[in-house]
Amino acid sequence: MPSDTAGYLQIGQVAERTELSLKTIRHYDEVGLVQPSARSAGGFRLYTEADIDRLLVIRRMKPLGFSLAEMKQLLDAVATLDDPAVGAEQRETANADLLDYRDRARENADRLARQLAYAREFTELLTARVSERQVPERR
Repeated sequence: MPSDTAGYLQIGQVAERTELSLKTIRHYDEVGLVQPSARSAGGFRLYTEADIDRLLVIRRMKPLGFSLAEMKQLLDAVATLDDPAVGAEQRETANADLLDYRDRARENADRLARQLAYAREFTELLTARVSERQVPERR
């Protein structure tokens, strides 16, 4: 428990910054993806900027269809590359993992872009049909 909580953020502040719900952040803690760096005297979760960065990586991976296990593997690979004490073989494996995730992220993002294009086409089709019938637009 830190005696000085300066530099730490409480879970509500983290939720606001990451646009994740409190429930989601707590879940990620429970499954070991992002654990708070500290706890306050009252037992409240306290997070650092590095914790927020991890949460943002997870938030970016989620819409691309990555599982929690894959998110953990990617975060572990990033941590390995950030650790100067790690050997060359571990570093090479972590880098290969990141390249694989990058390629999969590109494929998934392309798929989502196609789906979004289809959704926009459909919306435009409906808008044109509504316009033909002189029906007032609702919001």
